[in-house]
Amino acid sequence: MHYVSTLIFLFLLGGLAASGLAQPAPPTPVQGVRLELPLEVYSSDVQVLPLPQDSSVLLLVDKEPLSGRKNTNYELHKYDYRLQRSWLKTMEVPREFEFSQLCSEGTNAYVLFQSESVQHRLHVAAIDGISGQVRTYTFDTKLARDVYDLKSLGGNLFVSVLVDNHLTILLLDLAANKFQFLPSVYEPLPAQLSFLADSAARRAEFVLSQTNGFKNRLQLKQLSAQGMLLRSEFVQAESERGLISAQISPATDSASGRLLAGTYTLRDSRFSQGLFAADLTAGVTPTGSRRSLRFYDFANLKHFFDFMSPGRAARLRQRSEKMRATDRVLRLRYRTLIHDLIPFQDGYVMVAEVYYPQYRQNAYSSFGPYLPYSPYRYGNYSNNSWYGTNRQAEGYRITHALVCGFDKRGNLLWDNTFVLKDVYSNSLQETVRLRPLPDGQRVAIAYLDEEKFNYKVIDHTAPSPNDLQVDLQTTALPTVKEKATSTSQEGLSAWYGSRFLAFGYQSIRTEKAPNREVFFINVLGFE
Repeated sequence: MHYVSTLIFLFLLGGLAASGLAQPAPPTPVQGVRLELPLEVYSSDVQVLPLPQDSSVLLLVDKEPLSGRKNTNYELHKYDYRLQRSWLKTMEVPREFEFSQLCSEGTNAYVLFQSESVQHRLHVAAIDGISGQVRTYTFDTKLARDVYDLKSLGGNLFVSVLVDNHLTILLLDLAANKFQFLPSVYEPLPAQLSFLADSAARRAEFVLSQTNGFKNRLQLKQLSAQGMLLRSEFVQAESERGLISAQISPATDSASGRLLAGTYTLRDSRFSQGLFAADLTAGVTPTGSRRSLRFYDFANLKHFFDFMSPGRAARLRQRSEKMRATDRVLRLRYRTLIHDLIPFQDGYVMVAEVYYPQYRQNAYSSFGPYLPYSPYRYGNYSNNSWYGTNRQAEGYRITHALVCGFDKRGNLLWDNTFVLKDVYSNSLQETVRLRPLPDGQRVAIAYLDEEKFNYKVIDHTAPSPNDLQVDLQTTALPTVKEKATSTSQEGLSAWYGSRFLAFGYQSIRTEKAPNREVFFINVLGFE
């Protein structure tokens, strides 16, 4: 009987494959391009900046971060798409300044340093990515305290900083060697801010979240490259829904629709209930409401609860349906971190990482009125008192990443989920990275955990494995036997095309050669 059942199963499986219903095997990322620098984790510091404009990458290397020298001599390394060095330059920075932020515009790069002794003193290095020429500037701003983010637009730098418990923007005009605080962006904490530097349209787009304690709305501000306010408008819902945070598409796409997409809440500003999207070019009604504002409850998405067991997810959906039948809504309690919108097909892909904070036991914050902030995140300035507690989050656990496709009018086309396994971060920062595949139909989403490249290939709503992973190769030669015994300070960046850059420090044990300590960069791409 067991033999007959096995034959029937194999026959049905073959029939499914022949009919085209079987899922094809997901692609495996191609490796083989690797860069190694003889650097140790305890005696060096490396910053990695991908430059997609010319398919290159820039490294900022400090080989003696703990020395007592008067000045710090940084090395600047430029590598091409094969990780072959294009040039190597040195840059001297006064010892009082420590690295803060790094950004790029086109093939140019900008490095921001902040004084360790006088917070409001800043030092900037502007790097020509083609020639390697470096120009430096120093600004004594008198007022700026914490530095949160850096972006470049038209050669000017927009720096989000804290001034008197207000979040504001410091504009650094490098050509004139002048600075100014922009009064058009001056928000009291708590505040959330996302920021898009649209180089093609030469516009800076800000999305500010505002609340009166009961209702949340968004304010959109458009500034010129010189910091002049060009346009300001509000986006809010007429219902009990409140808009928490959002990202905006580039202004260059306004002819076919302008997408604003993010998350909304039901009363409680800490938690997201679902997604919203709006076409900003659709206009408003005579009462001032948005014509195109659309809402998508998490409970109605196809894959949002994939991180749960099937039984638990089914019970949650049933409960939601029963409540909807009586005109009630199942209130959800999810915190989300929204990525920048990524162009894909005739619209955009939005990634929202779902996380929850982990708190110290019986400990309270003494670090000021905001949660830990990552320089890799454009926004998410938060006040613990807004959340009804003075506890300080000591880290964040990320459970899954929601991946959604929208058209430029704000219609949700598909949703999927990438389930993450036991991912923890000390600061609130983006964990996953996403790149489109060459076929133009699928995307790959990934994160790095030590030497493991964890990924998922998403084809709209089609189910696919969440547990795919490959080891980072330390050599392209099959005859060489070696192994990474430890990997630390690892990171993953989206590069160009379907390629990712994985980097960090490794200790490598080899069979017939001395062990080595290196800083590595691996290219992983899909073909």
